[in-house]
Amino acid sequence: QVQLRESGGGSVQAGGSLRLSCAASGRALGAFAMGWFRQPPGKEREFVAHISVSGANVQYADSVKGRFTISRDNLKGTMFLQMNSLKSEDTATYYCAANEHAQYGSSWQEAYGYWGQGTQVTISS
Repeated sequence: QVQLRESGGGSVQAGGSLRLSCAASGRALGAFAMGWFRQPPGKEREFVAHISVSGANVQYADSVKGRFTISRDNLKGTMFLQMNSLKSEDTATYYCAANEHAQYGSSWQEAYGYWGQGTQVTISS
């Protein structure tokens, strides 16, 4: 099993930046394709970005493309989500997730067997 813990959430004004981290423990991060998802208030959880085991392949939701960057440091056991030019619609609880059955990530939530507890991001306009 792997345990995931998100950090770095908070409250910022629109146009600002935040960097989320997802620390893995229990197993090496390098065994998993990883993803970020978010759940806005009153809405379903949605895909944000995913990254392959090596970090060479990434994919983003259209709503964050060009503003968010996913990355990972397998040696340090941590994945990141750099979020720039934040908008009020980015307000959500952000979750990291791990998939041990694939080299590449997925936008399909059911592909991920491990989830963190989430970190809150609030953007004020």
